Amino acid sequence: MDASLNIVQTLAVWALPVIFAITLHEVAHGWVARSLGDATAYKLGRLSLNPLRHVDPVGTVLVPGVLLAMGGGFLFGWAKPVPVDWRNFRKPRTDMAVVAAAGPLSNLAMAICWGLVFKLAADTGAQEGVWYGVRLMGRAGMVINVSLMVLNLLPLPPLDGGRVLMGVLPPRAAFRFARIEPYGMLILVLLAVSSLLGKILYWPFVLSLVGISRMLGINPF
Repeated sequence: MDASLNIVQTLAVWALPVIFAITLHEVAHGWVARSLGDATAYKLGRLSLNPLRHVDPVGTVLVPGVLLAMGGGFLFGWAKPVPVDWRNFRKPRTDMAVVAAAGPLSNLAMAICWGLVFKLAADTGAQEGVWYGVRLMGRAGMVINVSLMVLNLLPLPPLDGGRVLMGVLPPRAAFRFARIEPYGMLILVLLAVSSLLGKILYWPFVLSLVGISRMLGINPF
């Protein structure tokens, strides 16, 4: 975040990156699920690119907005989960793992795209006006997407990383690991409240952001 921006300007810069990072993450799950035989999300109209179909008032608006207003901490949020019926897959365990991986991979792709937006805007050299705003938005897009990517890769169900791990573990071990899922969100909240979440994700976040920046030849910070 840029300390020179007021709260209204900050929200304007972050609004689109946050909304699309969260909603396209969910749409990616639905797209991949449909390609593997499950059309549940498609039938319910959840493969639309219209963010309004995916916005969760708390996870997509309130939580990221409060975190931005507070000016610190690890920025994250969520959309309404896309429904997936594993019974429609030919290989349920493997296909569910692939569907889960689609979310973080979509955030990686979006982080790269926002990095290209940043590079285009930075090349103008503008220090104010529209292009400066676009540059800040590109940086915000990189940050939120890398944040969501590393967060969702945590091996904790119901996060994507946990579902991927359940798909690759031997069946008996996966069954035992799946028992954690009812407590997964509580564990995540406790990690966040205790500040352990930020410590766990700090280096994966930094290394991912630096890697993308070097790949694109940019320095967003």
